[in-house]
Amino acid sequence: MFGTVVVGVGIAGLARIRDLMNPVPSSPSEHLKLLGFVSRRSFGNINEAKQISLEDALRSKEIQAAFISTENRSHEETIRMFLEAGKHVLVEYPMALSAKAAHELWEMAEKKDKVLHVEHIELLTEEYKQLKKEVAGKDLVKGTLHFTGHVLDENKTGFPAFSGIARLTWLIDLFGDLTVTSATREKQKDKNYSRMTVHFQTANK
Repeated sequence: MFGTVVVGVGIAGLARIRDLMNPVPSSPSEHLKLLGFVSRRSFGNINEAKQISLEDALRSKEIQAAFISTENRSHEETIRMFLEAGKHVLVEYPMALSAKAAHELWEMAEKKDKVLHVEHIELLTEEYKQLKKEVAGKDLVKGTLHFTGHVLDENKTGFPAFSGIARLTWLIDLFGDLTVTSATREKQKDKNYSRMTVHFQTANK
């Protein structure tokens, strides 16, 4: 059994706690044992999972892996701490707010001989697998992907492009490497509205 800790208890963190406490039979999750969760807020226990301090999670010899589900801006620092402590790390996307930091973290994990996995659960769903089958062998001529969401706190989530990075991962997985040809941003502060429009080109133009 691998001892694990969940760091951050927003929507993603609570889902992690739920899934680790009720693993799907015969799934790899059955080999993971949730030993606690870390949060800046005080909860006590959540569904029998006990709250522990970050320091205890880093020091514990029983905890071999951390699931990081905090806000984007803190991912990099939290990954570094757990890798330094000799733990495997699974982090919700994005891993860091810059490619440079991400490469440094990959190298650090390699040197420590630890797994550093960036999770994008949408790519594992049956719906996405079906979509991938449908586009296999076809050439993309033109397409539009539009999605909406609530206004994000950029101090926590980073530049708006990071709120759309999941969809960018979709496109790269489906159509290969993409080049940004243009990007614009529109803001209407009085309406608390922001929109980013990005045009990409595939390798075969």
